[in-house]
Amino acid sequence: MGAVSSDEELQRLRERRMLELQAQQQQADQLQVAQQDAEARKQTLMRKVLTPEARQRLTNIKMVRPEYASQLEMQLIQVAQSGRVALPIPDKMLKKLLAQVISQQNQRDIRIRRR
Repeated sequence: MGAVSSDEELQRLRERRMLELQAQQQQADQLQVAQQDAEARKQTLMRKVLTPEARQRLTNIKMVRPEYASQLEMQLIQVAQSGRVALPIPDKMLKKLLAQVISQQNQRDIRIRRR
């Protein structure tokens, strides 16, 4: 009699664990879809915001320094939404923004340690 109840309990635990795993997978799938949607919207915005040359430069930057590219994209979105700059942004201005991102990154990386 004791073996039957432990088998039933084991089966219930397995079913509960299976439901938890399915819920986690569903959440992961939803997150992935949301990230893909956000990326698609960002790419659409980049097509509107940048000239073809500037988009190509941004693509090249993504391959070499993805962290710079993501910071640059955020900055481009802010600039475009603020209306401070005429659109589309040319390659020359993208270079200036990239220089700013690089200098900001370099300032963060400098650490002085004293002993």
